[in-house]
Amino acid sequence: MPVMRSPSFSRAALSAATLALVLGLAACGEDDPKEAADDGAEVEGTSCTYASDGTDAGVDLPPETATASGEVGVTIETTIGEFHLTLDSDRTPCTTNSITSLVEQGFYDGTTCHRMTVSPGFEVLQCGDPTGTGGGGPGYTIPAEFDGTETYPAGTLAMARATDPDSGGSQFFICFGDTQLSPEYTVFGTVDQATVDAIATAAEAGVTPVMGPEDGTPNTEITFETATLD
Repeated sequence: MPVMRSPSFSRAALSAATLALVLGLAACGEDDPKEAADDGAEVEGTSCTYASDGTDAGVDLPPETATASGEVGVTIETTIGEFHLTLDSDRTPCTTNSITSLVEQGFYDGTTCHRMTVSPGFEVLQCGDPTGTGGGGPGYTIPAEFDGTETYPAGTLAMARATDPDSGGSQFFICFGDTQLSPEYTVFGTVDQATVDAIATAAEAGVTPVMGPEDGTPNTEITFETATLD
């Protein structure tokens, strides 16, 4: 499935199991986050480098060190109900660090999910673009955090990107059906079944075609009203 900065969901992309969603460049260290010792030593985390993409989205860069561990919950109030996200900071420390920073800064508030595909085996909702065009981002890019073992069943939360694997930003996609993609997209968490069901219900209204009859703008508007950390 492709979800990217410039609209590019196509049947060719599907058959190639490609997914392009939005974003640019950065480097994350491979160190696992470590808990601080009881003697008051500082927490050691994963070093993350976030690179400017030359645009200004009005947000600060995330912290250079990702110190969270375990699961991080996010609740998004949307026009079709609450979305409950669980981010995996152990598997994807730099991606999670970026998403939580954007949530804390109110970046996602008022943004619209601009793209949906409703083809069986390719059921995806793409969100996180402040411009609503498929070409926007947070003003910086982050690197890929995938290892080739990724799968994309219903409930998967993964980063959108352009053709460069290290081009993630703020756009992400939610699989509301089992989706056949090659393991080339950072899976940084999951959503709960209620979120999957809400999106699937919205998908019954279909899409206004952009890249194909089953790939375009959701006919049911899905807007993020507020996003908060749990």
